Order: sequence, then C-alpha cells, then structure tokens
Amino acid sequence: MYVALAAALFVSPVFLSPVRAEIPPEARAADILVLGEQHDNPAHHTRQAAWVAATAPKALVFEMLTPAQATRGNDADRTDQKGIDAAIGWSKSDWPAFDMYFPIFAAAPGARIYGALTPRETLGAALEQPLAAHPRAPVFGLDVTPDPQEQAQREALQARAHCDALPATMLPVMVDMQRLRDMTLADTALQALRDTGGPVAVIAGNGHARPDWGMPALIARAAPDVQVFALGQTENGQSISGGFALFLDAPEPDREDPCARFRN
Repeated sequence: MYVALAAALFVSPVFLSPVRAEIPPEARAADILVLGEQHDNPAHHTRQAAWVAATAPKALVFEMLTPAQATRGNDADRTDQKGIDAAIGWSKSDWPAFDMYFPIFAAAPGARIYGALTPRETLGAALEQPLAAHPRAPVFGLDVTPDPQEQAQREALQARAHCDALPATMLPVMVDMQRLRDMTLADTALQALRDTGGPVAVIAGNGHARPDWGMPALIARAAPDVQVFALGQTENGQSISGGFALFLDAPEPDREDPCARFRN
C-alpha cells in the first residue's frame, strides 16, 4: 500500500512542484539524464522516481536489468508491482528490494524500458580477451588504456568496494569489468535515444554515472552532440568524486557493515 501511494505521489502536481524546482534547466534540456544512486538508499530512489515523473522520459535504462528482462518488463502492467516484479524477476536477483525501485517504473508508465546489465557469464567470456579487442571498444575509446594515475585510482576504488579482500592481480580485471559495463550502459542509452527520440533517463550507481570516466564520458566520446546531464547522490553530506553536474544529498540508511563477513 505504501509503495502504491508513493508511486501516485510522483505524478501529483503538488508533489512535483518542489521537485521541478530542484531540477536545473540543463537537466530538463538533456537528451540523456543519468540519475546516480547508492543502490540500497531508499531516499535516492525516491528522488530518482520524482525526477523521472517530472521530466517524462520516453525511455528508461536500468543498470540492473538484462535486455531480456527489459523486454519482459515492457510487456507487463507498469502499475502492478507484483506483476512487473514477476515479469523481470527482480526479487530473484541480488539487487536491493524492488519496493525501492518500483516507483521509478510507475513514474513513467509510457516509457520504454531498456536493460544494460551484462550477465556474469557473458562478462567473463568478453574479458577472456583484452578489453581493447571488443568490437565496440574503439567507438567509446576503450581501445586506449587509462593513464597510470587514473588506473591506480580505479584499482583503489575496486579494492575498497571489495573490502580489500581481492588479490592485487584481480584489480585490473575488476577495472576492465567496470569499464565494459560503462560501455554497455552508454551503448544502450544511445540506442534508446535513437529508438525513441528521447529524453532518456538512466538509473545506475554513482560509479557508472560519474561524468569524468563513467558512461557519460563514453557517450561524449561516441556521440559528442548528445547532451548528457549526470546527477550524483550522496549520503550525510559526504563528498564523492566524479565531476557530476549536480550533487544532491540524503540521509544514510541503517545498514550492516558490508565488510563484516570478510573480517569474520
């Protein structure tokens, strides 16, 4: 009941008035609007849903869905939480609860859904050869190795994200995985723009959404005339890197220490 009420609020003119006030003109004019998130923060998803309702995108691109899941989602009733959850199999995945994400779907009932998630088995097969050998790599500049400083920063982020539990030899592989996912997100967003004419809203983690080296940077390389606006979402006033056009903050939710299992 709460989720249904929340979804209804996102299309209420009274609710949308303050939301529109926080959306800058550059975001409203963007061809592709990238809405970053901390995956398990409900307030971030509330804001994403509100921005989606206020900007009325013609396409929604989700980091969390495969293309096959997106196809099933397009055939489902966008207002039926249980129905769309069953269609895309969200609750069977490792992503946070669908309760947090459903209002985003409901906020744009006419938008076409796209999935940009590369399945693990496909990801592993793709990285059996150098990332530069991927057929789409030259389009997005991934045939060029990051400079040493950027590579070191990327590896440090991957080490921290995996609780410093990975061997050093795995870190370059994890960086390539992140770059490949960035490319898939960028490619999917551009395809959605071509298919629908835009605007396109992209739902992705802050790491993928960062304009300096995430998917917006790859879009700028492949399609420099496309206008992209990227929102970064922070917690408790903590800063994050990435060169976002705008940061908006929210309280940090109660969460267990994600590294506890490694220490134990």
